[in-house]
Amino acid sequence: MKEKIHPKIKKVKVTCSCGATFDIQTTSDDISKVEICKKCHPFYTGKGKTIDSAGMVEKFKKKWDAAKK
Repeated sequence: MKEKIHPKIKKVKVTCSCGATFDIQTTSDDISKVEICKKCHPFYTGKGKTIDSAGMVEKFKKKWDAAKK
């Protein structure tokens, strides 16, 4: 392997807007605050919402129910 071509990896403490803190390994210094993490993200907490624009979700559900019969 070539010498001195790989960036240095350092441990950085990250703080989320929800107050959670955790350590990560990164090559950059500017990751100290994040807006969302796995403790407050809707996907991981199970509180996600389906955004329905113009009734497309209901239309899909009706079509799917009709196809099952």
